[in-house]
Amino acid sequence: MVLTAVIAGLAFATPRDVAFSRMLPVAPAVAASVWPVLPTVLLGMVCLAIMIGLGIVYPDLGTWWTAAAIVAGTGAAAYASYVRLQREQTLLQVRLVADAAQRVLLRPIPRRVGCVEIESLYLAAAAQARIGGDFYEAVDTPYGVRLLIGDVRGKGLSAVAAASAVVNSFREAAYDQPDLSGIARRLEASITRYSASFPAHDLPERFATALLAEIPHGSGRIRILNCGHPPPLLMHHRELRVLRPTAPSPLLNLAALIGDRYSIDSVAFTTGDRLLLYTDGVTETRNHSGDFFPLPDWMQQQTSVPPRELLDRLHRDLVRYSSGGLNDDIAALALRLREYPDREDPRASALGGA
Repeated sequence: MVLTAVIAGLAFATPRDVAFSRMLPVAPAVAASVWPVLPTVLLGMVCLAIMIGLGIVYPDLGTWWTAAAIVAGTGAAAYASYVRLQREQTLLQVRLVADAAQRVLLRPIPRRVGCVEIESLYLAAAAQARIGGDFYEAVDTPYGVRLLIGDVRGKGLSAVAAASAVVNSFREAAYDQPDLSGIARRLEASITRYSASFPAHDLPERFATALLAEIPHGSGRIRILNCGHPPPLLMHHRELRVLRPTAPSPLLNLAALIGDRYSIDSVAFTTGDRLLLYTDGVTETRNHSGDFFPLPDWMQQQTSVPPRELLDRLHRDLVRYSSGGLNDDIAALALRLREYPDREDPRASALGGA
């Protein structure tokens, strides 16, 4: 509307040989990029009326040529607006499907699972993406609170499908297997079956890193099985520990090549301790100088910060550090151990309820 008013004002105020009126067909074309069909057509009719008025004031202006251009341009603009609206509707449906897929793959985690307060963060590298190859899950089982976080190699729908196979397997195995090694073998079998369902040329080293954690009820310990994943960070009061595995465990879908020997580490995890699980997208975030994000140093400065605020700060500082240029998917879980209100071991009640 502003463009139309400016063109009309210049056309009436300037000499006829300047012929600003010939720019009137531009207005409906611009309107088609943001307006629906009917307002675009109405704007074209306004431009046509303006041109007819100019023809009455200046009979030798060549009104009919410009008027014909306005009619043709408005018709083309109306069709372009219709096509744009159809594509936007299709894109909306695709996004709704992607959101539904994300809720299946990364369903919302309760803010408290057993005695553990948990918050989650997920950032897709692509601006229009909802999901990627990173995944996480947390469940409360008779064996304790069990957690999974991992990252499938690659991007796109194939990585999402592989991540879905791993997460769904974990949701079943976490309740059935008495130890983390059994869960890891179930995850290994699931991603192996998934990879085998594709032709050989579609298997560009399909594997995934994963970290399994178990917090037995009332034990004051946490058990960790790390399959090639970045080590978690444990904050005990003001002391930070990087929980690197004492022995390597095979990445998922690589056990057949390097063996299926799994190593489980156990460390103290007491009331008030905080644990940060994350994917490599966090530590591989770079600034303009190419330096990686200093996660341990950053974590050391986050004293007495609750899990939700911790992840909010992490999100903000990652975006600021990379100047908004995140190049990889990012997933993170922040945990804090809390006291049981009734001071009872919930394992007995969970087994009794089962």
